Amino acid sequence: MRAAVFKGKHQMEVLDWKTKDLEPHEVRIRVESCGICGTDQHIYHGHPGSAAVDPPIVLGHELAGEVIELGSRVSNLKLGDRVSIDPNIYCGECEYCRSGRPHLCDHLQAIGVTRDGGMAEYCIVPAVNAYRIPNEMSYAEGAMVEPVGCVLHGLKKIDVRPVHTVLIIGGGFIGQLFLQLVKKQGAAKIIVSEPAVEKHERLLELGANEVVQPTSPETVQYLMNIADVVIECVGRKESMELAIQAARKGGQILLFGVPSPDTLINVSPFSIFSKELSIKGSFINPFTHEEAISFIRQNIIRIEPLISHYFLLEDIPEVMGKYPQMNVAKGVVTHSK
Repeated sequence: MRAAVFKGKHQMEVLDWKTKDLEPHEVRIRVESCGICGTDQHIYHGHPGSAAVDPPIVLGHELAGEVIELGSRVSNLKLGDRVSIDPNIYCGECEYCRSGRPHLCDHLQAIGVTRDGGMAEYCIVPAVNAYRIPNEMSYAEGAMVEPVGCVLHGLKKIDVRPVHTVLIIGGGFIGQLFLQLVKKQGAAKIIVSEPAVEKHERLLELGANEVVQPTSPETVQYLMNIADVVIECVGRKESMELAIQAARKGGQILLFGVPSPDTLINVSPFSIFSKELSIKGSFINPFTHEEAISFIRQNIIRIEPLISHYFLLEDIPEVMGKYPQMNVAKGVVTHSK
């Protein structure tokens, strides 16, 4: 098969890549759409993903496609099924798996991270990781079930109430997903901090009450102690520090953006103490796939208007190299929409 193979830091090439035989519990899918995630960019630039990456490997953990081959013990799927893939594979035996926290699994594997993923013509996945999607859902939407599931997991860690002011830091794809869900929960006011002016109109359309550019001392000062709930979707030092400063007394902070492993932030413990802040992280998406599919199917979350770029498989090495300069809100590698 043709595959975009990650060969090491800043090295990716489209190659003829050997496929493997199916294990009894696995299925082979023809990949129709595969999202390019910020984590893929982290891996491309030499950082780990949800687990350590051992190249050469095919990236791509946001994917959907058609089942074209079944392992001998697979009974829950049939040929031709349209499926979205949950990439995370848990051991089921470590203390985290056995205590209901499988996403913290000591032996976590993931499609597109530790096993060949969706930036290829075909992909092999455990059958239990493949979820049927309805015919009216596009494959591009099916590929985006994974990030929606991650956002749902994060949202469950905070308590958004109708009296709350919510600040979302970062108005990119993930921020836009959070915006739609927070709006659905009935927050009194939603403010989005986003430096790119060209995103502001879309953010207002999706439900933001106010969009600000955090590029001046006056704006940053305006955001101080403004929010009951702060959702940080960027993963940079300055945005995470802003999240803590922007939280009111009793505020909740969700650090959702993925930072580089060597990123450090300056935090005032006295602020955490005196404002009695709750600060939480959020890691991947344990068993939120079916719920995410339902949110998309019901149009509670709009996906396709958020996708700014569609790419072909052969484009991927060049695209990964210049991705930060391309002004991509969300990119999808696709054979069919």
